[in-house]
Amino acid sequence: MTVNGWLQIIVYLALIFAVTKPVGIFMARVFKRERTFLDPVLRPIERLLYRLTLVDEDHDMRWTEYAFSMLLFSGVSMLVLYVIERVQQILPLNPQKFAGIAPDLAFNTAASFTTNTNWQNYGGEATMSYLTQMAGLAYHNFASAAVGIALAIAFIRGIARREKETIGNFWVDLTRTTLWVLLPACIVYALILVSQGVVQNFRPYDTAKLVEPQQVQRVGTDGKPVVGQDGKPVMDTVTDQVIAQGPVASQEAIKMLGTNGGGFFNANSAHPFENPTPLSNYLQMLSIFVIPAGLTYTLGRMTGSQRHGWAVWAAMAALFLAGVTTAYWAESKGNPLLKGVDQHASLMQSGGNMEGKEVRFGIVDSTLFATITTDASCGAINGWHDSYTPLGGMVPLANIMLSETVFGGVGAGLYGILIYVVLAVFIAGLMVGRTPEYLGKKIEAYDVKMAMLVTLVFPFVILVLAGISSVEGFGTSSISNAGPHGLTQILYAFTSMAGNNGSAFGGLSGNTLWYNTAGAMTMLMGRFFMILPMLAIAGNLAKKKYVPPSVGTFPVTTPLFSMLLVGVIVIVGALTFFPALSLGPILEHLLMQAGKTF
Repeated sequence: MTVNGWLQIIVYLALIFAVTKPVGIFMARVFKRERTFLDPVLRPIERLLYRLTLVDEDHDMRWTEYAFSMLLFSGVSMLVLYVIERVQQILPLNPQKFAGIAPDLAFNTAASFTTNTNWQNYGGEATMSYLTQMAGLAYHNFASAAVGIALAIAFIRGIARREKETIGNFWVDLTRTTLWVLLPACIVYALILVSQGVVQNFRPYDTAKLVEPQQVQRVGTDGKPVVGQDGKPVMDTVTDQVIAQGPVASQEAIKMLGTNGGGFFNANSAHPFENPTPLSNYLQMLSIFVIPAGLTYTLGRMTGSQRHGWAVWAAMAALFLAGVTTAYWAESKGNPLLKGVDQHASLMQSGGNMEGKEVRFGIVDSTLFATITTDASCGAINGWHDSYTPLGGMVPLANIMLSETVFGGVGAGLYGILIYVVLAVFIAGLMVGRTPEYLGKKIEAYDVKMAMLVTLVFPFVILVLAGISSVEGFGTSSISNAGPHGLTQILYAFTSMAGNNGSAFGGLSGNTLWYNTAGAMTMLMGRFFMILPMLAIAGNLAKKKYVPPSVGTFPVTTPLFSMLLVGVIVIVGALTFFPALSLGPILEHLLMQAGKTF
């Protein structure tokens, strides 16, 4: 751990704090339909879209209609992506002549990008055509992010409105999110990335002759290294290198701003064509948190309680700092098995555990990136989490297990933490012996039941499917390590998919019938089974009368509330997942200290 490393972390959080207010104000104006500087250009386009699609922008929806519209849009767009994948071999913009995607992998990928998960059981540059990358995957990067933001705004309206039956119009929220928030930001951001060296073209892949031929172990169709009958690796001689390229910058911009995370290349943001410089790396980390952080200010502005928005932001920031500090400490300590080896950082060496990390970024930028991307359900990576120390690798896993509450995905992070706000207010009410109130609304049994349904669905899906995969051959045959590390690989996969994060721990060959099918169902349940109860809470809150605060009302604008909120999140996560973590990374850490690795 170095002074430079701590400065980068502190400056990062300071920059996020600085952009929270302007971004939040802009989004509040957009969704309250107040005039913005983009209106002269975008308002005519918006009206035209409504005329073409027969949308009545003045029609407000009940939560049930809002939910139905969201499910219909997601279902149709998922089907379209599935068809594009299956028939990409006959579609244009396929200079590498890639074949159509297998049914189970196409199903998994369609579910993945529709749910803003972007889990990838394939190598992008070796599987997907340019058209599939753009019209299929990049489109869903915009659409799934816009859906998440629209849902968060609907929840905010449910809190802010009084004695209303409606929470907004899904089609209007979706359109305004795309036109006013995502598209303009991505156009500017993509140009900045191009200036840093991120590739943007439609050229076929180039082939370069290697200066020296290389011996590489052959990999089978199952993704595993091939071993001969004599037990020795089967080696191939490689004389050429294929240099993949394509429309990367345009996809990279929405990948980060929309907290999608799906990489154009298999190496994701560790690839120099996706993330070429330290500046591009820092900008990518900043862009992951920009919209989720801004939405906390939007929450305060639209509900008339700005201090509450900051209290929620503070709780998120506290959890973020706890995670990044733990990961940075664990990776900086290095590997205890390398006794007698100097692992301290100095001017001549990076120090710590550099396994699985890009040498261009080092430990601090790798652990910072890993923490941010799993806090925000982004899933982009610039290092291999599988190669982290057990405790360092546990931080990204634990972040996702907190269920999109530490800034979280765009929109999903806000409505995720608001579920815990409802629970925190309920617990505070029990402590003082009166009906809990949240910003002038009584929190009643129905609201708490729906909130508990959200918190129960998430661990149920993860633990059941991870348990099945850890005892059956179709699950264990895909892991690369035995013991607790192998369990962590399985646990991380289902946690990432259920949490709509999409980052992979590594070491798990996911392109199998079981993992493609079970993973797709996990992602769909992790997205929509948590959205529906959330919208039910929003609709119920919107109908309630406003109750003026009294002496006995627990304030939700103070540091005490932020601490209570953090405590509720940690306790729920710890009680639910601690046994699984004890059998995985915690056990592996103790065994590593005793000299045993897996």
